[in-house]
Amino acid sequence: MKAHRARLADIAIQAGVSEATVSRVLNGRPGVAEPTRQAVLTALDVLGYERPPRLKQHSAGLVGLIVPELDNPIFPAFAQVIESALAHHGYTPVLCTQTPGGVHEDDYTQMLLERGVAGIVFVSGLHADSSADPARYVALRRRGLPIVLVNGYIDGVDAPFVSNDDVTSMDLAVTHLVAQGHRRIGLALGPRRFVPVVRKITGFREAMHRHLGLDDVDEWVECSLFSVEGGAAAAQRLLDAGCTAVICGSDLMALGAIRAVRGRGLQVPRDVSVVGYDDSPLIAFTDPPLTTVRQSVRAMGSAAVRALLDEISGVNTPRAEYIFRPELVVRGSTGSVRPPD
Repeated sequence: MKAHRARLADIAIQAGVSEATVSRVLNGRPGVAEPTRQAVLTALDVLGYERPPRLKQHSAGLVGLIVPELDNPIFPAFAQVIESALAHHGYTPVLCTQTPGGVHEDDYTQMLLERGVAGIVFVSGLHADSSADPARYVALRRRGLPIVLVNGYIDGVDAPFVSNDDVTSMDLAVTHLVAQGHRRIGLALGPRRFVPVVRKITGFREAMHRHLGLDDVDEWVECSLFSVEGGAAAAQRLLDAGCTAVICGSDLMALGAIRAVRGRGLQVPRDVSVVGYDDSPLIAFTDPPLTTVRQSVRAMGSAAVRALLDEISGVNTPRAEYIFRPELVVRGSTGSVRPPD
């Protein structure tokens, strides 16, 4: 009995209510306001007590979440935000991660359909690949499955899209570097067929024209792979072209660019400035801490879930692309251009 009372006391302190109120909630008795009831249940969860069977949250259904490989830390960040938001609304997320040569997006989609999911969120999937057939998404919508597509866009798909503003991202990066005195600014990206890559190139061209009056910047745009190795390879070519600063399409590519700079006996940012993209977890602790364009991961993930839940509940959301403004986070990998010797 003493142990039971101690447990009630712990829960009551955590929830900020009386032991009698805790007892009423645990025993399913009436007379407790819903916010108070939720506070007691949250206290149970925080303290690690198992909820009584009658108080366990029942799943409102399964929701699929398909993301690329988890090597890039931005994708686990998206997955965490989206999964947490789904769970908060009572849905059980089913995470599907892709790896090169592994399970294809279409196979994951079929598996999720067989499990009877209520909807699917696609993050940087085939909808981001301009060479992919949009028919797969059209077919899902025709069968009435709610879907939301994050960071990519295809015309003719009857679904909400959620994207970072890639054009503005490039303007933020170029504006910062120009203010530091840089004129020969390079852009290192992944494969050109991806919609975000195309948009970044457009934003880069516009920013270079607006800030420096340059119209021909083709020699300063290098497309490689979204990886450390890809960033290093692209940066090598940009350094050969005389660039004093490199904007990268991902933080991993930026780490590769830094490696390429150091491989030439140069220093970041004394000799070459490097800007990343994403503001992935832990990227602030690199050497030097990385200046990067931060995606609004939390806001974008929450918006994707809200749009999907509206679709599931039968509320028609606008068939548009929700564009989220990024933020430039200035750290130690960028600095003033070094005057010629």
